[in-house]
Amino acid sequence: MDSPTSTATSTAAVDSSTTATVDSSTSTRIVGSRSSMIDSIRGCGLSGARIDKEVLRKKLVMPEYLRRAMADAIRSRDGEEACERHHNSGELRVPEDAPQCPMVVFVNSKSGGRHGPELKERLQQLMSEEQVFDLSDVKPHEFVRYGLVCLEKMAILGDLCAKECREKMRIMVAGGDGTVGWVLGCLAELHQEGRQPAPPVGIIPLGTGNDLSRSFGWGGSFPFAWKSAIKRSLDRATAGPVCRLDSWQVVVSMSEGQVVDAPYSLKATEDCQLDQDLEVEGLLAEKMACYEGVFYNYFSIGMDAQVAYGFHHLRNEKPYLAQGPIANKIIYSGYSCTQGWFLTPCINDPGLRGLKNVIRMHIKKVNCSEWEQIPVPKSVRAIVCLNLHNYGSGRNPWGNPTADYLEKRGFVEAHVDDGLLEIFGLKQGWHASFVMVELISAKHIAQAAAIRLEIRGGEWKDAFLQMDGEPWKQPMSREYSSFVEIRRVPHQSVMISGE
Repeated sequence: MDSPTSTATSTAAVDSSTTATVDSSTSTRIVGSRSSMIDSIRGCGLSGARIDKEVLRKKLVMPEYLRRAMADAIRSRDGEEACERHHNSGELRVPEDAPQCPMVVFVNSKSGGRHGPELKERLQQLMSEEQVFDLSDVKPHEFVRYGLVCLEKMAILGDLCAKECREKMRIMVAGGDGTVGWVLGCLAELHQEGRQPAPPVGIIPLGTGNDLSRSFGWGGSFPFAWKSAIKRSLDRATAGPVCRLDSWQVVVSMSEGQVVDAPYSLKATEDCQLDQDLEVEGLLAEKMACYEGVFYNYFSIGMDAQVAYGFHHLRNEKPYLAQGPIANKIIYSGYSCTQGWFLTPCINDPGLRGLKNVIRMHIKKVNCSEWEQIPVPKSVRAIVCLNLHNYGSGRNPWGNPTADYLEKRGFVEAHVDDGLLEIFGLKQGWHASFVMVELISAKHIAQAAAIRLEIRGGEWKDAFLQMDGEPWKQPMSREYSSFVEIRRVPHQSVMISGE
């Protein structure tokens, strides 16, 4: 789900043909400024020389027999059987060379307003129908488990073209941050199963916030002259340098019996082991229910998640209101004014305002095994754990602290692959508004390599949480504590820089 705000010690190896393209100047540094209209247009490829359609097609399109084999594997949901069928078909084939940069594109046709279906058709014209997947028809895990398996098995059987296509493959995702995160999460299976290299991922921004796209130089919006821009985006993706991105696992634990309407990115799990090195302040239920998920941009708890939760429900109930990114932002801004950011509805009970009354926070700093308790400022009504510099459509709430300030606070300069999350707080709506227009920075709380939040209910019936723009309502027990643990996933995602 793409919204307006919308698996730690080793890094999986990638093929030498991929890592050779890593540029040290772009592999880790992310510019933390809001994208301007010019930046967005440039990011989507509206500059440079004209791209010849046939030359681009030769760079991207795989031989027809490989395309048919992969499509058959996905359709039959069996990569090995499809490989056997096509390998033993008896068809005489002239040996073919792999293209310079075999590419697959995933399109979220529901993103980008009315442009989704048109974009899919345009991409199929530029490449081939079998290499462009509509996510409503083919899910990214199906491509990983069947399509790529078929290609890998053909390579094992001695097909050099299949081997080279698998090693050189790149992926473009046309969608918002939620769509990109979905694809990255499915590609994580390759790391877990030792099926390297994982294809690097580039982005065609179709969402509302597009913070991942902004962070890696692909722009913050879908351009008006998108037909010509798509060719340039695909061409830049063939040679763009590769950079890395941390991802973070979230485990939410609560007393058994509580009902959670979990978002797509949060799945129930039987593995429910709390870190025993840290004592619990409240009561710990004998039986726990657990959910886990992964985020790439941010996790938050508090008023911002409550506003996002309400907006999502409003948009689902009245889909005619969501006609595109601009309409989404206007409605989101107006809706936030009704949810207590500016004039709190709990004015008669100050104890219900701040998160300090219900949250106990512990962190682990980088290269440190000990937990450290961090006080929650009493004025803070939302806590955000940020991985990127871009948040809420290109804003940089962490700001650009000076070297002296960083040294004084014990912080380091933030990067997307440094194994650290920046934790900051937002106060009332006026403070959040000033932060979002970058007049001031957010309330800096800590930098952390691991985080644990103990949430105590009391008078609070529900808490609101979100990660990468997917919000949910978390029921809170009056008796038992609930917990959120955040740890860095051992591998890093591989991204294509559009800069």
